[in-house]
Amino acid sequence: MQDYMFPTSAKEVQKLGWDYIDIIIFTGDAFVDHPSFGTACIARYLQKFGYRVAVVPQPNWRDDLRDFRKLGAPRLYFALNSGAMDSMVNHYTAARRLRHDDAYTPEGKAGARPDRAVTVYSRIIKQLYPDVPLVIGGVEASLRRLAHYDYWDDCLKPSVLVESGADWLCYGMGEKPMLELTRAIEKGWSRYQTEKIPQLAFWRDGRVPESSDGTLVLHSFEECLADKRCFAENFHEIETNANLLHAATVIEPCGKGYVQVNPPCPPATTEEMDSYWDLPFTKLPHPRYEGKRIPAYDMIKDSIITHRGCFGGCNFCTIAAHQGKFIQSRSEESILREVRALAAMPQFHGNISDLGAPTANMYGMKGRDSSLCAKCRRRSCLFPAACPNLDRSHERVLELYRKVDAVKGIRHSYIGSGVRYDLFLTPDGFVDESGREYLRELILRHTSGRLKVAPEHTEERVLSYMGKPSFKYFERLRHEFDAICRQEGMRTGIVPYFISSHPGCTMRDMENLSRHPALNGIWMDQVQDFTPTPMTTSSVMYWTGLDPRTLKPVFVERDPERKRAQKDRFFKK
Repeated sequence: MQDYMFPTSAKEVQKLGWDYIDIIIFTGDAFVDHPSFGTACIARYLQKFGYRVAVVPQPNWRDDLRDFRKLGAPRLYFALNSGAMDSMVNHYTAARRLRHDDAYTPEGKAGARPDRAVTVYSRIIKQLYPDVPLVIGGVEASLRRLAHYDYWDDCLKPSVLVESGADWLCYGMGEKPMLELTRAIEKGWSRYQTEKIPQLAFWRDGRVPESSDGTLVLHSFEECLADKRCFAENFHEIETNANLLHAATVIEPCGKGYVQVNPPCPPATTEEMDSYWDLPFTKLPHPRYEGKRIPAYDMIKDSIITHRGCFGGCNFCTIAAHQGKFIQSRSEESILREVRALAAMPQFHGNISDLGAPTANMYGMKGRDSSLCAKCRRRSCLFPAACPNLDRSHERVLELYRKVDAVKGIRHSYIGSGVRYDLFLTPDGFVDESGREYLRELILRHTSGRLKVAPEHTEERVLSYMGKPSFKYFERLRHEFDAICRQEGMRTGIVPYFISSHPGCTMRDMENLSRHPALNGIWMDQVQDFTPTPMTTSSVMYWTGLDPRTLKPVFVERDPERKRAQKDRFFKK
């Protein structure tokens, strides 16, 4: 078994006795060999198939570029990402103020990566090694794969492929496409052959090829610049297509060429998901950081990921755009193997900090009739109402929790991830008995002090722009929550999260939120000013002033002072 830590320097490469490196990955994060970090996931998966992978974390782009030169050229290609977050979200607040810390850097120090890290790193590599293939990926590249609104420059930008000069973009969760691309490059496939690999995007000079039934041709980037309605129409098509089980190839003309985005790989099977996690991760930061604290690692070191994907379809969220709409779950045995290994680690103290995924209680959920899912064009299985084909039983996730808690050495398994309470509740009660049991067990056994939920707003009109369920669901949740706490004599609190200044939200809406009687007696300190991020319906609304689903006008608060006033209003009764 290959359980070494990946080399990050020439000295470490020599220590391994390597005379060549197949793939060199540059990343904007400190390197942590943990499955919560995409760089580690891709590196370990490629290593499994015999490839030699080196990682250069947080290279210095300000000096003579020695970090980009120190390992020389790889045998196959360079790959890079900005890290686990978009570099602009990592650097700036919703008010565009510079943050003073970075959780993904040793000691939390800011300034270890550039703004728009994917583009900056790509241009440097292409300048130094113009003939070596370059693949970009991760969240920043994935969500900028087509024309997108950039909040920080307040303008429309073309695909990151155009600005970076990269040869290939692997979007989404990249194990399968990256392995296929690696093998194609190694075999010397022609460009024509390689361009058929799923889940890749690329820019090509020349005319748009003749369309076929499997191709969606969008308005050009130039048309979107000239007419915001074209951009809104494009996004509606992109988002609808991205949520299909069998998506089309997407082509977006740009300049003297076009960007092509191939359909994604099919959702990972349980066996494939298990294979991604059954790799020899050390679960530790690279030894180069010995004696230094990496805040993001501290947050996830005792966590367990159970699945990928989210079918909630919130308009401000990028999870489905990156991980996919369809839930891809690990087997119970794979999860339990990881739990047992975690319990055996000397630094583990018995508490799993998070047993879940972006939406914890979606584990194992899918449509009752898969043939209906294959034809469905809904972008959300929950909004505006739950799909009748969706199996919302919580029996499987409850069984998982109980098996995890039975592992020797586990004192508590907390659910730190978000929970969709409209999966087990209606405004009138519970969906079924498993939902009633789930809420009770969640409160009594898997909540550390306070249960965090995200109604996001109280006003129905604003919630419809967010793609969120009625606030009546939260009112029912609080009723059931308070009843369980009274019965058990518990002092657990409930913490609702809200968003201010979302498109469609006015000052009057925030006033109504702050005075809503259902929030009486709750400690209200969690409100976030809306930040438009690439590839979301909400960011398209913000830029265009149109709802891309209907093309009807929507109010947008863009004035910084009035945006701040909306957030401040949350705290005034």
